[in-house]
Amino acid sequence: MTKESFSLSRVFKLFVSAMKGEETEFTTGSINRAIVLLSIPMIAEMIGESLFAIVDMIFVSRISVNAIATVALTETPLMIIYSLAVGLSMAATAIVARRVGEKKYGRAADAGFQAILISIAIGVVFGIMGFVFAEDILALMGGESELIAEGVGYTKIMYAGNLSIILIFLINGIFRGAGNASIAMKSLLLANFLNMILDPLFIFGLGPIPGMGIEGAAIATTTGRTIGVIYQLVHIFNGSSLIKLTVKNFVVRIKTIVEIIKIGSAGIGQFLVETLSWLFLVRIVAEFGTEYVAGYQLAFRVIVFTLLPSWGMANAAATLVGQNLGAKSPERAETSVWRTAKWNTIFLISVAIIFSIFSNQVLSVFNQSGIVLETAISALRIICFGYIFFAYGMVIGQAFNGAGDTYTPLWINIGVFWAIQIPLSYVLSIVYDWGPEGVFFCVAFCHSLYAVIAIMLFKRGKWKTVKV
Repeated sequence: MTKESFSLSRVFKLFVSAMKGEETEFTTGSINRAIVLLSIPMIAEMIGESLFAIVDMIFVSRISVNAIATVALTETPLMIIYSLAVGLSMAATAIVARRVGEKKYGRAADAGFQAILISIAIGVVFGIMGFVFAEDILALMGGESELIAEGVGYTKIMYAGNLSIILIFLINGIFRGAGNASIAMKSLLLANFLNMILDPLFIFGLGPIPGMGIEGAAIATTTGRTIGVIYQLVHIFNGSSLIKLTVKNFVVRIKTIVEIIKIGSAGIGQFLVETLSWLFLVRIVAEFGTEYVAGYQLAFRVIVFTLLPSWGMANAAATLVGQNLGAKSPERAETSVWRTAKWNTIFLISVAIIFSIFSNQVLSVFNQSGIVLETAISALRIICFGYIFFAYGMVIGQAFNGAGDTYTPLWINIGVFWAIQIPLSYVLSIVYDWGPEGVFFCVAFCHSLYAVIAIMLFKRGKWKTVKV
């Protein structure tokens, strides 16, 4: 960009364009402009997703420590479903972006419809299983009998409504691949706005509406996400996006389904590997008591709140890589990745400094004290030291995914998060008696290691030759 590009009027116009979603194809023109137009709505989208967790925890923390721990023990295995949603979303973004870059919009819509079919099938199966085995899930995660009795309703509702989670991620992945990040953003903001209104209403009650406690939080979240999905469907069938589903797309295409599963399975594997690693880490922390789990969960919510905007920038890089590879411009794709990573690093360094100085003030919103607050502060301060590396790791990992090379990040995840993070966390926390801080240290260290390995492999350039 030229110096005049940074005038306030130009910045404002660029911001408005990004929020409106006026541009959907980014294979030509300024790379900096493309990053901004994609990143702003994607960051807003990710903030909207992270606010679900923050808002829920703010209200749930006013019920009881058991309620906080129930959310932690429910959502840790629920992250397996998130992994399916994110993996399918990766595949949808990669395929749709590549087709858009090739200007084959009909084939992009075909891919979107097949991905939706797969998502519905998965959501129904996991919804039934989670609802039936809710008590067993909480017990397996180390929940005590009193906690299970209080929180099993929350767990049942969250699993029964998991289809809304999968679809809202998946359809947003379709919009992102098409370069229409604005619709993805608006669907999340709508869902989150409804959740913010319904959470206190259903948890504590008002007038004729009875207070439902922790179950009310699950109902509010599921309702908000479901309405967000309805908003997405309206736009994907009737909107002005490059991707518009019609009756012609209502055909089961086995070849496309296989392609989505092939790319998506490795994407699912990436998130699943990291999720299962987090599951084991929570289980290790649970050895020290419910209060430590609660503190760890509070810190995790704050960390997610700051990392998801970074994922917004990383998702922008994925779209740029996919579209530019489709347009036969691999060098433009690579330049987009390095520039996005630079801006992401600046953002996360700023956040790390704030957390190091004001962790107590940041966590005070959850109205906790004692061991819960002390654990949360410790986790936040230790983990944020890895933010510098997190920034590059996120962007480059998503760049591989945007190229359709979902297997490279998968193998890095297996090596770092399973072969190193899980055993090292156990040894430091239990064997060497570091306590929960052993887990926090391993999180920062292993995510930094992931970034270093990803950078080395990205520079080799094999991702540029992947066929989708």
